[in-house]
Amino acid sequence: MKNRYITEMGMGTDVHGCDHTVAAERAVFDAIHHSSLHFFPHMSKTAKDMQIDLMIGVPDPDSVDQEKVAKVLPYGTVSVSVCKGGLEIPTENGDSIIIANAGVIVSIND
Repeated sequence: MKNRYITEMGMGTDVHGCDHTVAAERAVFDAIHHSSLHFFPHMSKTAKDMQIDLMIGVPDPDSVDQEKVAKVLPYGTVSVSVCKGGLEIPTENGDSIIIANAGVIVSIND
């Protein structure tokens, strides 16, 4: 049975370049670098047993390279979904700032 053990949230930006994938990668990096997981040995599991549902919100979901974003996560089986969200802040020169949000949900089959 798949049980949720961790939910992490993060935010990432691309200040110059208007790149939604870069903003998404930074949001995932932000989410996962605030924790250290120590419960695997107590469950007779390893980090490879994690099933990770990665949710990304950006202004233009179709512009995100999902495979590239998934590679930010070093372990587990990753499933990526991208939806409309985040924020685009226009600038005077047309080089918008892109803000992405990420939700990282970690489950393990018990």
